[in-house]
Amino acid sequence: MHDPRPKKRKTILDIKALKGKTPIVVLTAYTAPIACLLDGKTDILLVGDSLGMVLYGMESTLPVSLDIMIAHGKAVVKSSHESLCVVDMPFGSYQGSHETAFNSCVRVIKETRCQAVKIEGGVEMAETIAFLTARAIPVMGHVALMPQHVHAMGGYRYQGRTEQERKKILADALAVEKAGAFAIVLEGIEESLAREITKKLSIPTIGIGASPDCDGQVLVTEDMIGLTDSPPSFVKQFADVGEQIKKAAEAYAKEVRARKFPTLKHCFTKK
Repeated sequence: MHDPRPKKRKTILDIKALKGKTPIVVLTAYTAPIACLLDGKTDILLVGDSLGMVLYGMESTLPVSLDIMIAHGKAVVKSSHESLCVVDMPFGSYQGSHETAFNSCVRVIKETRCQAVKIEGGVEMAETIAFLTARAIPVMGHVALMPQHVHAMGGYRYQGRTEQERKKILADALAVEKAGAFAIVLEGIEESLAREITKKLSIPTIGIGASPDCDGQVLVTEDMIGLTDSPPSFVKQFADVGEQIKKAAEAYAKEVRARKFPTLKHCFTKK
């Protein structure tokens, strides 16, 4: 029987309550069709700045602008009704000052109507996160492998290899929690360290190339469904949509060239 009641979108409190209980499901969504398909099947839809590489063919996330994130964020929020929507703050939109970060985040939340933003950085961003959360901006953190730090890190290399790196990442995660973030992404991190951080934090950890013991998992949807040529080694492909698209395009081209498509039933004719 059809349920006439409107669907209720998950809240920050709903996500925090899942800590240590039901694993949190997160996937990226950059467009209206994908958001519509994923809505309700995930707890969180993340409008990641990874869209710069996945959709626009950029070499990194660094060139992504605030306007681009807002445009895609609007599409995702408008096309979803159940999953919590989080929008990445792009490089340069929040690092300059607390006021710059606040103004950028307010613009994103007002224009997209998302429920939270995501910010990269640990100890060095803790004061900014605290400034934002004290002013009603819900923040998801992101530490360890941080794509916006690709040049400073010397590339996309997994983190936590040395004792020094482990101590820094743990300190970053604790600082982000103390600053008021409601959850934190742990990316490209040594597995035992991700497990240790998950146990020590009272907020949910969302792993990507991290640990099965994280409170949740996130993947780039296009990686997960076979729409990217060289996904990271930590990705499991759950479908091969890319191959289906290729076959559909080949079949279409064959019929067009053979004048088998369109037929009259695909045309407008007088009755």
